[in-house]
Amino acid sequence: MKKILYLLCGAMMVTGTFVSCDLDSMSMTEKDTSNFPANEKDANQALAAIYQNLNAVNANPQQSFFYLSMLASDDNLGGGGTNDKLMQALDLLLNNNANMTEQFYKDRYQGINRANTLIQALSSVALDEAIKLQTMGEAKFLRAFYYYELASMYGRVPLVTTPTVPKDPTPPASSVIWGQILQDLYEAATTMPAVRKTNGHVDRYGAAALLGRAWLFYTGFYCNGETTADLVSSSYKPLTSVKLPNGETLTKEQVITCIDDCVNNSGYSLVQDFRCLWAYTNRFTVEDYPYTAGKGLKWVEDDNGVNPESMFAIKYNKLADWATTIGYGNGYALHFGIRAASNNADYFPFGQGWGAGPVSPNLVQDWEIADKDNKDIRRSASLQNASEFPHYTFGGGGDWVQETGYIEKKLLPVTCKDKTQKSGYACCFENLMYGTDGWLQGSYNMQLNNIHDLVLIRFADVLLMQSELKEDVQGINKVRARAGLTPLTAYSLEALQQERRWELCFEGVRWNDIRRWHIASEALDKQLNKPIYTGGAADKNVAVNGGYSARYKATAGFQKKPENQVTLSNGTLTQNDGWGDASSEYAGWVGAK
Repeated sequence: MKKILYLLCGAMMVTGTFVSCDLDSMSMTEKDTSNFPANEKDANQALAAIYQNLNAVNANPQQSFFYLSMLASDDNLGGGGTNDKLMQALDLLLNNNANMTEQFYKDRYQGINRANTLIQALSSVALDEAIKLQTMGEAKFLRAFYYYELASMYGRVPLVTTPTVPKDPTPPASSVIWGQILQDLYEAATTMPAVRKTNGHVDRYGAAALLGRAWLFYTGFYCNGETTADLVSSSYKPLTSVKLPNGETLTKEQVITCIDDCVNNSGYSLVQDFRCLWAYTNRFTVEDYPYTAGKGLKWVEDDNGVNPESMFAIKYNKLADWATTIGYGNGYALHFGIRAASNNADYFPFGQGWGAGPVSPNLVQDWEIADKDNKDIRRSASLQNASEFPHYTFGGGGDWVQETGYIEKKLLPVTCKDKTQKSGYACCFENLMYGTDGWLQGSYNMQLNNIHDLVLIRFADVLLMQSELKEDVQGINKVRARAGLTPLTAYSLEALQQERRWELCFEGVRWNDIRRWHIASEALDKQLNKPIYTGGAADKNVAVNGGYSARYKATAGFQKKPENQVTLSNGTLTQNDGWGDASSEYAGWVGAK
């Protein structure tokens, strides 16, 4: 039996990737695998520990797959300051440190081990059948999500589905890893009760949504094979069936059935006004922001309101501190905040941060061409032109690299006016909405008080996946109608690709989209030679170490596996292509000098 202390530490990676948790002992006073979980309360505690891994990764957001997905895509550059080389390296598909994403790698395996433990234990726990199916489905969803991120980021990784971890497990073929991901999600989507959850838990419909996302990525990205040459080929003909580890075959038609069930029966819906999805329409900010004032807008999450479009999100709270709970604050908001001095009046209503992910000018230009009549409400709702701020100056953040003058509006901190503050502003609107009491590290803390949700899957994404899978315009046109656009009369892949880009920009989706469609090389190179600013001086986004397409073709977009893990695996974990010589190393931003 294993003490729960070790269970909740997961596959502890102190000296290596996996350390055996087989520390058998007879315990009369502590919970262990012989007596935990024993009931519904125990099962909920174990499940909460799996969810907690979402916040654990948030403690180091710059190492995460979501962060990579933002910066590596063709919609954002790297940004940050001259010392924030990791940000720029992620954008350029280069390496800044032999172990620059190791904490993410470790954290996700900790979450997987927690899921494995609960999945194995549930079979012997006396629970109401519906509760057991729901709990099992959530655990399988989370295991699949954690593997989805690892396999997207690193390619072939160790696949462990039991609490007891073998010594130095050998990564299987990608088909096996993705087969397990799809199997977990299909089982969750077809066995969990047909009840929508609004309390932060995943339901069968969220599982169907992630099933669609994983299916589209695997069957597209791997449609030509598993070698780097296969993955970067321009040939695109998605697979229509996938062999699962249990010996069954999952078909495209089965995935469509799950997606249709989600669309027709889930109870999720599109928020009526696209702008009300984003925190800048909160009640303390909305009437002071010229873009939203007087339009009758109300943020769907005002005062802990339930977002009917949010199907899977990371939740935050007031308990973030600088010790063990830093991940309870929205670190992504902080990282993507404006890199500038602390005068909030100069760039109201958006808050200060580290300046990651400046919007790439090519996105702005592409969208202007596609929306030449300026009818797509999503453009102004998603993009802020810095020239519209009253006193914005380039270089206001000192050493900001790849500053473009375009700022995304979905992830940033949001401020509000506050007469109690000397500046006249609260650094985070949450201080007024949720009160100044109860913040573990104190209120008015611009680094820890961003606690609005990070939504990872929206219902709009499901509608677009439905259209892509069925090759019809039904889902696309529902999304377009909300944006104020006329309906399409016929489906085309190009129209679908554009719609996904405009609807889901800055939500961590674009990176895997351009990879699975086999258009990444061409799309990434459109960022080259666009005007930027470095430390306030005019510059260009020049090619580094051969440029975007060269690095993508060398790596297929996979990150460097942490060298510590490769070394400690005794040869079972091999390094990804494209990371073996000086051409993969990032020395710092030089620019067009």
